[in-house]
Amino acid sequence: MVNELISSSKISDAASLLGDSFDFTASLANLTLPTIIFTLLTAAVCGAVIYLVYRFFNRSVIYNENFNILIILTTVVTSFIIMTISANVVLSLGMVGALSIVRFRAAVKDPLDIGFLFWGIAAGITAGAQLYWVALIGTAIIAVLYILITIFRKEKKSYLLIVRYDASAEMNVNGVLGGVKYRLKNKTSSGSHVELTVEVKVKNNDTTYLSRFNAVEGVESVTLLEYSGEYMN
Repeated sequence: MVNELISSSKISDAASLLGDSFDFTASLANLTLPTIIFTLLTAAVCGAVIYLVYRFFNRSVIYNENFNILIILTTVVTSFIIMTISANVVLSLGMVGALSIVRFRAAVKDPLDIGFLFWGIAAGITAGAQLYWVALIGTAIIAVLYILITIFRKEKKSYLLIVRYDASAEMNVNGVLGGVKYRLKNKTSSGSHVELTVEVKVKNNDTTYLSRFNAVEGVESVTLLEYSGEYMN
């Protein structure tokens, strides 16, 4: 039916320049229903593995469930895009032109999220190209590598330490800070009240030194917030 429409229009003249690559029937004949289903299932399995790794081993400050679901969808969608591109050259050109119109402006807060997104795209490309073992083995190796890195890396997180105190306790607060490695982020003074914000490194969630600030006369409150670097400069 498609070939009849093409031959009855002026498109056939342009199609003749492209040769057999414009023959939809011949090019799509290699995509059988079992092949399509197995390709999509392989991409879904790879996406599920990436989902589980991101869900249980990602240590970002904020876990985004929607982004994790997006990884599965990206893997599966990429696989059938690659199937379409590999089936016909003309269709691939049209799809590339259509995708070039799309612009994504969602902000990625954690650089590791970009790595997970590319991981899903790579798994979808290899599955769509019917390189099933490459997709499965590659996904498994990357998952094991990421898990090992997560387990054995040193637990040393950055925190924002916010201390509110009276101006008369300035020297005592600085004396306590002298025993901690820190980086000044902000200091606000309003009358006799001072609010100090510094970035500190904490190993193994050890926050015992907070009691030192509470023991200082003139300190009103001490707050410790986990800090990943994207909230303040």
